[in-house]
Amino acid sequence: MAAAILASPFTALGLTSPIVRAALDEAYVAPTPVQAEVIPHVLAGRDVLACAQTGTGKTAAFVMPILQRLTVAPVTPAAHAGHAEIRVLVLTPTRELAAQIAESVAVYGRYLDLRHTVVYGGVSQHRQEIALRGGPDVLIATPGRLLDLMKQGLVRLGGVVHFVLDEADRMLDMGFVNDVRRISSALPAARQTLLFSATMPPAIETLARTMLADPVRISVTPAVTTAATIEQSVMFVAKADKRALLERVLQDTAVSRAIVFTRTKHGANRLSDQLASSGIASEAIHGNKSQNARERALEAFRKGTTRVLVATDVAARGIDVDGISHVINFDMPNVAESYVHRIGRTGRAGALGWAIAFCDRDERGLLADIERLIRRRLPVAGAEAPTELSAGSAPAPAVSEPRAPSPPSQSRGGPRRYRGTRRW
Repeated sequence: MAAAILASPFTALGLTSPIVRAALDEAYVAPTPVQAEVIPHVLAGRDVLACAQTGTGKTAAFVMPILQRLTVAPVTPAAHAGHAEIRVLVLTPTRELAAQIAESVAVYGRYLDLRHTVVYGGVSQHRQEIALRGGPDVLIATPGRLLDLMKQGLVRLGGVVHFVLDEADRMLDMGFVNDVRRISSALPAARQTLLFSATMPPAIETLARTMLADPVRISVTPAVTTAATIEQSVMFVAKADKRALLERVLQDTAVSRAIVFTRTKHGANRLSDQLASSGIASEAIHGNKSQNARERALEAFRKGTTRVLVATDVAARGIDVDGISHVINFDMPNVAESYVHRIGRTGRAGALGWAIAFCDRDERGLLADIERLIRRRLPVAGAEAPTELSAGSAPAPAVSEPRAPSPPSQSRGGPRRYRGTRRW
């Protein structure tokens, strides 16, 4: 093991034996691009502004070097004395992502004498209070629950020396920006701040200027690119026919594990129930579900007992499940950037993935926004002829008698492309 640690590329980045050993235990042979870029700067104490999407290894990029810095930093007398003198605060938008980051801290810190805990809403805070009284070194939190605990005097942030804001763009989308600013203002000015965001719109740039000091800017991939391993397509279909089309697609055995995105929580519940009535087992996941229900749904999805997860954008952010073959946009996203986040759930680690967008007449503008963002036209996979015309609109282009599309079938080259139709 000692020889393997010395020869590891992680060691070459400056990480010490306990961290590298934990990485090797997980069969991590070499750092990802974002890890190779970020880790040396974090170890050097620099603030970092990083554009990195989910699935690039960004969590390990900040967890590993921060844990190492904690082992060489002096511990304040209040730490481990029942005063919750937290040294690292990781702020993240969703409960699922918070739990996954906590798991990463446990994995990479297994050979270190450090404590961590995670706090988020949707569950009783009693156990979280007990954990905070134990004096954790690392706190992973969602904004709402953290502010509640701060108002109750149960969390002290005066000892924080490392602050990580993860999924910053999603924080803005979810309306957490004011909460983030309040939490940031409660932290010591002398601290290291790391901000990660899948996209870098002007609002994130503004937030970064107020929170980071002379940051190193890192962009491993352009913010709006989509993975080359994802075969994308759009299917034009009347709104009333979307469910029947979805059932056809999901009946194909090539769809081994799929996330279906809806725009609303109610829509996710309704669609999941409708699929169940058609004999297609699925689980709905969204913000109104209890934490236990969400965790049960995710576990069933990971194990493969449920192969279809119906989700909203907010609930799906941070879901890290291997082997997702298809992402289906049942509803087109209102924000073009969300399309990139959605389809990024498939086509990971070099595996092929398929992303299919269902587009009805009212969603044509949303499709145009997406195509402008990713700078490419989505190929038409096939669908029924458009049947919905708004008052005063031009008639739809002439098409032959519509025929229901065949679901993608497995062949030597992967799922077969649908027969194309003309655009509206």
